[in-house]
Amino acid sequence: MQNPFSSPAYNLASMTTAINRIPNMYGRVRQLGLFQNEGVTNRTIVVEEMNGVLNLLPTMPVGSPGTVGKVGKRNVRSFVIPHIPHDEVVLPEEVQGIRGFGLEDGPDPISTIMARKLAGMRAKHAITLEHLRMGALKGIVLDADATTLYNFYTEFGISQKTVDFVLGTATTDVHGKCREVTRWIEDHLLGEVMSGVRCLVSQEFWDKFIKHDLVKDSYKYFQNNGRNPMREDVKDGFEFMGIIWEEYRGVASDKDGNARRFIAANDGHAFPVGTVETFRTHFAPADFNETVNTIGQELYAKQEERKFGRGIDLHSQSNPLPICRRPDVLVRVFSSN
Repeated sequence: MQNPFSSPAYNLASMTTAINRIPNMYGRVRQLGLFQNEGVTNRTIVVEEMNGVLNLLPTMPVGSPGTVGKVGKRNVRSFVIPHIPHDEVVLPEEVQGIRGFGLEDGPDPISTIMARKLAGMRAKHAITLEHLRMGALKGIVLDADATTLYNFYTEFGISQKTVDFVLGTATTDVHGKCREVTRWIEDHLLGEVMSGVRCLVSQEFWDKFIKHDLVKDSYKYFQNNGRNPMREDVKDGFEFMGIIWEEYRGVASDKDGNARRFIAANDGHAFPVGTVETFRTHFAPADFNETVNTIGQELYAKQEERKFGRGIDLHSQSNPLPICRRPDVLVRVFSSN
C-alpha cells in the first residue's frame, strides 16, 4: 500500500484543506446564510450584553449644558464550545487486490480511498452542524442524544415567545397572528437591523397553514419567480403577511439509529433575516499540538499509521458553537388543533 506518511499531501494542513474543500450539499440553514462563521483561538467564548438605555433628548436653551447619558447594565456570559470528533479507518484489504471503483483495472489508489472517506466524514459533520444551527434558531441547542447543550433563553434570562395559530379553527385571525410575530421581532431587535422575517415550519404545520380559509386564496395566486403553486410546489418560500413561510424537513439519525426531526410536528420557528450581529457560528481550534493558539477552522482532518502498519486511522473533528445573541427575536409558532 502506498505510504502516505512520506508525502506532504497527507499532513495536517493538507488534509484539513482537503476536507474543508469538499462541497457541502446538505443544509437549508447553511444555504440561507444566516450564520456568519468566526474562528476563535480559545475553547470558550465570552458574550457581553449591554442593555443600552434609550430616552428622548429634550430641547435646551442655547449655551446650556448637554444632558448626561445613562450607562446601561452589562452582563458577561461565557460558553464552552462543543468538541465533535469522528474517526474512520483505511485498511490494507480496501486496497489489496480490489479493482478501483469506476476503474477498468488496477487497485484503487489510496488517495482516492482517503478522499472518499473524508467526503463521508464531511457529510456527517455537515448534518451535525445543520442540527446545531437549527437549535440556535429555536433558542435551544441540543446534542445528538437530544440532551440540552445550551438553552439561550435560560442563559439570557428571558422567556420564549410563542404564538398559537390555532389552524384547525376556520375563524382564527391568521393575519393578526402573523402581525403578532413580526411586531414582536421588530420590537426586540434592540438596535439590530433586518431585511425581513422567515419562518421554517414542519410539514404538518405547512399543510394546515396553506389550507386555512384565510390563507388558501393567497397561496393559490402566489407567484414565486414565475412558479405557480397550482402547478408546482413552492414550499421553499411562500410570502404571506410580511413573513416568508417555508417547509423544513431536516432529519437525521442518532448513533442508535433513531430518526430525529429538527422541527417537531405542528411547530415552526420564526426569525429575522439580514441581521448583522445576531447569528454567529464560532469555531475553536482542534486539540492538536500544531493548532494551539491558532484561529479555529470549520473542520480538521489528520491521519496516523496503525500499529504494525495494519492500516491508517483517519481523525476528523469540528468545534462549533452556533449562537443567537438576541434570543428574544426568536418566535416559536405552533398549532394546538
